[in-house]
Amino acid sequence: MTDWREVFERTRAVPPHSQTARHSDIKRPSQGFQLVFKHLDGASIFQKPASVQLRVSFFDTARQHFFGRTWRSSPHDATVASEDQGSSRVSFHEVVYFHSSLCLPYVVVVVELVEVVSLHSQHATGCGFGILPLYSGATGTPSLSGNQRMPLYNGTPRALLLPSVRDVELNRHLTVMDGVELLYSFQTHPALLPIIHLFPQNTLVSGHTSIPGVVQLSDSTDWLRKPRVLKSVSCTLDRLVLVLSPSLERFEQDLLHLLTVDSHNTHRTQEGPTLVVQERRLHVGVHNGWTFLEGPQVLVLELESAGGPRGRSGSFRQTSGGGLSSSSPVLALRGGVEMEMVAHPAFALVFQLEYVFSLTASEGKLSTSTSRVAFLQCLGWAAWSPFSGDGQGAARAQLQLQAGATPNPFGVMVYSASCTSHSTTEATEGGVHLSFQFSAREERPQSSPAGSRRGGLTKRKHGVSPARDESIQELQASLSRSIQGPGLSMSQLAEASRHPTLRHSTGSPWQQSIPSRLHPSPLASAHQLSHVERFGVSSIVHLEMSAPVIMLGTRTTGLPSRSSRSSLAYLFSASFPEVLDLHGQVAEVSDPSEPVTFNPQREEADPLQSNTLVLQFLAFSRISQTGVPTDWPRCVHFTFQLYRFPPVSTQRLSLIGLQGKPTNDDPCILAVINKDGTVNTESPGLQLRFTVGAEPVCPGERRSFLKYLAQHSLQIDVWDSNSMQLIGCAAVELKHLLRQGRSAVQVVHELEVITTEFIQDGSVASGHLSRHAVMSPINILTSVKGRLHLRLGNVGGPVERGSDISVPSSVHVVKGCSSMQGFGGGSLFSSSVSQKNARALRMVEVHGELMSLLQARGDRAGQVDAEESRLRKLSRMAAVRQTEQQDGATEHKPYMWRREERQQLGRDLRVIEAYREQSKAEGIANMLSQAITTQHTLYASLGTVQFFEFLLKNPFSLPQTITIHSDDPELSVVVSTEEWRYLKQMTKTSTPLEQDMFKLNEKTRALQVYLRPKEAVHIPLKYQTFVSTHTLPPQGLGPMRGDQTHHTFQRLQPSAVSRKSIKVHFQGQDEKPVAICQVRVELTPHGVDQTFRFSHPEGTFLKKAIRLPPWTPAPEEAPVLHVRCTDPNVICDTRAVAPGEPQDVYVKVAGCPSPQIKKFFITVFTDRWLLAPAQIWQVYVHFLQRLDISCVTGQLTCQSLVLRGTQAMRKVKCHVSHPLELQVDPCEVFVLPPRAVQDVQLRVRCHRTGSKFVQLSVVDVEQQQLVEYWLICITAHPPVISKAFEICLAVGGGRGSTKKITFTNPYPNTRTFHLLSDRTDLLQFKEDTFQVDGGQTYSIGLRFAPSQSPGQEEILIYVNNQEELNEETFCVKVIYR
Repeated sequence: MTDWREVFERTRAVPPHSQTARHSDIKRPSQGFQLVFKHLDGASIFQKPASVQLRVSFFDTARQHFFGRTWRSSPHDATVASEDQGSSRVSFHEVVYFHSSLCLPYVVVVVELVEVVSLHSQHATGCGFGILPLYSGATGTPSLSGNQRMPLYNGTPRALLLPSVRDVELNRHLTVMDGVELLYSFQTHPALLPIIHLFPQNTLVSGHTSIPGVVQLSDSTDWLRKPRVLKSVSCTLDRLVLVLSPSLERFEQDLLHLLTVDSHNTHRTQEGPTLVVQERRLHVGVHNGWTFLEGPQVLVLELESAGGPRGRSGSFRQTSGGGLSSSSPVLALRGGVEMEMVAHPAFALVFQLEYVFSLTASEGKLSTSTSRVAFLQCLGWAAWSPFSGDGQGAARAQLQLQAGATPNPFGVMVYSASCTSHSTTEATEGGVHLSFQFSAREERPQSSPAGSRRGGLTKRKHGVSPARDESIQELQASLSRSIQGPGLSMSQLAEASRHPTLRHSTGSPWQQSIPSRLHPSPLASAHQLSHVERFGVSSIVHLEMSAPVIMLGTRTTGLPSRSSRSSLAYLFSASFPEVLDLHGQVAEVSDPSEPVTFNPQREEADPLQSNTLVLQFLAFSRISQTGVPTDWPRCVHFTFQLYRFPPVSTQRLSLIGLQGKPTNDDPCILAVINKDGTVNTESPGLQLRFTVGAEPVCPGERRSFLKYLAQHSLQIDVWDSNSMQLIGCAAVELKHLLRQGRSAVQVVHELEVITTEFIQDGSVASGHLSRHAVMSPINILTSVKGRLHLRLGNVGGPVERGSDISVPSSVHVVKGCSSMQGFGGGSLFSSSVSQKNARALRMVEVHGELMSLLQARGDRAGQVDAEESRLRKLSRMAAVRQTEQQDGATEHKPYMWRREERQQLGRDLRVIEAYREQSKAEGIANMLSQAITTQHTLYASLGTVQFFEFLLKNPFSLPQTITIHSDDPELSVVVSTEEWRYLKQMTKTSTPLEQDMFKLNEKTRALQVYLRPKEAVHIPLKYQTFVSTHTLPPQGLGPMRGDQTHHTFQRLQPSAVSRKSIKVHFQGQDEKPVAICQVRVELTPHGVDQTFRFSHPEGTFLKKAIRLPPWTPAPEEAPVLHVRCTDPNVICDTRAVAPGEPQDVYVKVAGCPSPQIKKFFITVFTDRWLLAPAQIWQVYVHFLQRLDISCVTGQLTCQSLVLRGTQAMRKVKCHVSHPLELQVDPCEVFVLPPRAVQDVQLRVRCHRTGSKFVQLSVVDVEQQQLVEYWLICITAHPPVISKAFEICLAVGGGRGSTKKITFTNPYPNTRTFHLLSDRTDLLQFKEDTFQVDGGQTYSIGLRFAPSQSPGQEEILIYVNNQEELNEETFCVKVIYR
């Protein structure tokens, strides 16, 4: 392979004009383009056979400036045209690619046609040139169209540099070649975007150009048509040291002297300000020979000596004494540098040493920031390829920085030691040497520019203390904007990221074969809100794949990721039920961290076609929360939905702590709570079993189930059973349940239960937000509420006898019944004509109307003669008894009916006869219509299109215009030819396709089709429903028995699935049916990919926007999304956006009274014709009563709300989501009388400014039902600061520090005061309550907690009186050094 230096020398290019680059839109992203040169017409200009070549360059017509690199095509033969042939043609078929953000109308492409001897020959003869405009209009819109022809001019492109040649079209010196034109096409090429970080802008390349980092297939393949990138590795640089010879002091003294002399010579002055070294910086970047993968990272170097680090404050100056207190100082970097690069010889790490100088006054003091002049100077650069021959396998690298006028990747002038005087030869001998420790590990393949350019260099904290030197801050502010600044500012270097990095757990490689490429994050709860007041939408739910707010397997800083081994050992000694296979053996245990290998053929050949999924809820680990009791939660329950089963809500589970384990983070065993309130400790845990596959519901059930396990994650909502409030959400991947031929598998997970809270900024609460601001700042706080210990298993089983797993596959061509078959006979009222014999049917089955009519008559008669009917029954009973008492009787007297009864029966018979005569014609017509009726069964699911074609034949010898009618709008005719073609391709239906097949009747608005005599055509039909069969579960706990720990859920059977029958009539011109297609629809349950839960005030509209993740692998290939909602009263829409822009789904829901819940489903489609949903979202909207409370931080605020009783007496209790900031009275269980009014007192005390939401629920403790639900919005305003203090503390103090501040009683009498703080974790008081005489002073004892890292914090101290009103507020600024 080619090394880096060879690639760098070969790919050097001329940059665009500075004014052109300045006038371009810097916010416009770079776009990929494709330029195809097809052929040259009029090649008769060549008098003899020749070899011609195209040379293409960029040209700036406004500045008359060529830039970029000249691209040369391969030689093509041009033959001499004969007299009978006329004009000849030269075929090129050359494809050129480039990307650029320089979309200006005066930027063109110049194409020169030359005659060459060979490909690499420098001797060429120009034959003409042409000018190809790329952009049009003042905005620089790309001139995209089909094939275009470009005329050629006589001469050479060098004529464009003449001052007289400004306007090419109007210039008389340029003449057009007659009959010579070049055919070309210009279009965008979005597939180039994933690799635009691998070569610079305005660089013309072909499909066979070798670009390091791009996969090179074969010589005959265009690499850039659909480019792919190589895998990257993560590299780390540690212990980076720079040694300046002969010494750092002498080197900088000579450097300052030369710069001072040069400044005096330039300005012709003898005296002036003195130069000072302000900062020493090192640029580090990854370069592939063409360009930097992203802007080089800027690292601030510090002085270090043999005795240790000196810090950044020690800068050398040109003084008479000059000298350092330490010996042999060097420049070093504290910490390490992390980067990502490709393991390729052409990838290199490029370093640049840069000094920042500033001027001081003549007396040696620093000048003011307004008059200071700062400039940068490069002192050397070096390139090192870790994967080439010189760097392969090297752990410790040593380089010497180059100097002088040699070309460098940074494109700057470099200080050269050879240009110095003889007096400084000794000082500069040896130059600058760089050494560092290098290590690499395999990471992941580079992807789109949004991801790979950000991932080229991973920013870290690099040895910069938080307490920066003020002079450096002033220098940063005084740097000129014209100088190209570093990729990372000093403030970014000094501050570390405050938010932990969240990484997405990658799935298995075969997961990419699934057609759906829209994969939101594995866990996206309804709490992922970032409120944005824009486009009429009040909030946005973020589901970004790169760094979502809540994700599967998120790790939070400061919390252990796993339980201790001793806790796990005690946990699994609790005799949980084992997952056993059919033979009683323990199921094979899988490691959740290992990748899953999937073989579809092995799954299909598995003799155990039945699958029983086992879910065991084992334990729950509490995590200490601020303001929450240590034993919270005490009992929990879970809600989830697995596959196509109905939503499950488990019974209450109590948390039983480990004996002898005082640690709060240890797992607590889950035990079922019985109906009487006792805890079932004999059988720990809760086991649920779901059987799938024994009796499938629809065709392809097994494949659908395997796809669900491989692709989806199970989302589990964890609830506090006492307060009925959501604790958080957890998600687990189901791919480890794929058995792959094994009898049974199991896997144990420890899942983090995560939730997010949203706190508005204090500036909004205090009213300091600008009125022009569009977005309200919201702080999203993600926290882990606990850990759920879950065991999953999959047990294979045989199919039971009598059950047939081979459901008929979907039929996409339905043939109509032939009219030549005749009538098959049957009953007048039978639904089937295949049987010759008729059987007697119940009247309710045959004629429901007649049955209801007779029953109505009987009811009226019974109401009139109720007493007569009772007497008649008594007489009948007496006659029966008298007959039984007669002995030896051989004959029975006939029973004599009463006259009125006989008359009534006669009337019923006459009613039946009249009804039969009236309905006889309709019954005969229905019986005859069955001879032309074709039965077809569809298995439909939510949002999925079921397509089939009905073969319609004209039975007559005359042409007919057939009208098509459907009983249900969900079953419709496919009118669009493109949609028909798409459905045929997806279902692999090989039947004829016709254009403009149907016409619309203007009067009846019905579709019609023309048929010739005895002609048969295929009528495309599709069924699609957006009505969900899932019902809303009860708001309380599930229907499971409270004393059971094992539950089995059988798969939904066809008898339990909703059915419907739809008829499609094909009527002739006489409005009589020619054929009937009766479609029986089996509505099968559907799965759920995401579940969202929103809490919203009652009576108001909920407006949300759900943000979708970026499309992979290339954002420019993202399709247009479509959404549909199952609730017609919910507005759901999405809008088309530009490539790379975030895609949002907008939802608007009308409010309901509290505490009602509205549930609906949203289907997201990625195809144009809405064939099958890529995602199905389940949305719950909890409507609550809203209460707004305004308070001052640190001060107690009281508020009351009214609780109204229901129809029955209840025992209720109030629960608060944030008990530290909101207390309720009464806080214990109390009786709520029926239809009574109860006042609930609220006591609010906030410690932070801003707005936050607190939930208050009132729960019936006996029925475990939610009675009332409030959403309380607390807005805390900042207090008035009376005094401010600043305290400096040392870092690493083991016992902390104690300080004292004074407080004076402003009242003339003795008062008692209370002390509070907003940071109880950092500050504690010696006494929380103290008493001071009137006018006297009291010393408040403060004890600060130790800190292990430098920084600063602001702590507020509230001094309140006995009424909890704020008297004074102190602000203490603590600086840890």
